[in-house]
Amino acid sequence: MTGFASLPPVAAAAPARDELEVLQEIHGILAGDRFAVLTGAGLSTDSGIPDYRGPGAAPRAPMTYQEFIGDAENRQRYWARNHIGWSHLRRADPNGGHTAVARLEKRGLLTGLITQNVDRLHEDAGSVNVVDLHGRFDRVVCLDCHRRYSRSLLAGVLEELNPGFLDRAMAAGVVEMAPDADATVEDSGLIESFVVARCPACAGTLKPDFVYFGENVPKDRVERSYAMVDEAGALVVAGSSLTVMSGLRFVRHAAKQGKPVVIINRGQTRGDSLASIKLDAGVSEALTWLAEELPPL
Repeated sequence: MTGFASLPPVAAAAPARDELEVLQEIHGILAGDRFAVLTGAGLSTDSGIPDYRGPGAAPRAPMTYQEFIGDAENRQRYWARNHIGWSHLRRADPNGGHTAVARLEKRGLLTGLITQNVDRLHEDAGSVNVVDLHGRFDRVVCLDCHRRYSRSLLAGVLEELNPGFLDRAMAAGVVEMAPDADATVEDSGLIESFVVARCPACAGTLKPDFVYFGENVPKDRVERSYAMVDEAGALVVAGSSLTVMSGLRFVRHAAKQGKPVVIINRGQTRGDSLASIKLDAGVSEALTWLAEELPPL
């Protein structure tokens, strides 16, 4: 089994000379005013969690909301894979990038943090004013009675319903892990043997409490995120390809207001044409440098 999130976080290295030149320009843009931060899966790679679209990421087609609710076999396959992925993702620790964002907030330099990640590592690092745009991997919601449960509680239930399943999965081998605690397993018989848990209160359908592809981000999260951008003098995007509109809209919003947009990401993003400046570099290294070098307000 590929055990992502089972290793300690990668320590942030010092930026290279050419990266430092760009960071100095970013420093000049951000110094003297508060800014908002939008983070994506590229920030959590140093915590051992693979991203969706970064360099070297394996192509994948995540299950959509319509596929999940429309077919019991799809739900069985999803929960079997999620049970494996959860057992690893829950062990992940914040890396230097998460710590740097928390430091920026504690120093009063942020209007807020918007994250597309569901791994809760920002909160673990100490960030407080956070919009979990796509939800949280540590909670489960019933689609029928709308009660919410902790994913830890569900893990215990699933282990009771499927004794020895994780050991068999390890023996079968996991092909791929994903940032939403999904895991790809080629053993179809193993998946077909999995028993799906029902809601303890109403026996309804349980779903991870995060936004699937094809599902809308709740309106209150979107409005709160826009408010963070409205209050900011600039927007910093860190570790997001901005492929999906849920994140790109805030870049467009900031650019429309004439606010600087700083993008720090390895590889191209969908928002590059709107960026005031782009740094193609490691996210943790860049954020750590900014947390150390930006002056107090």
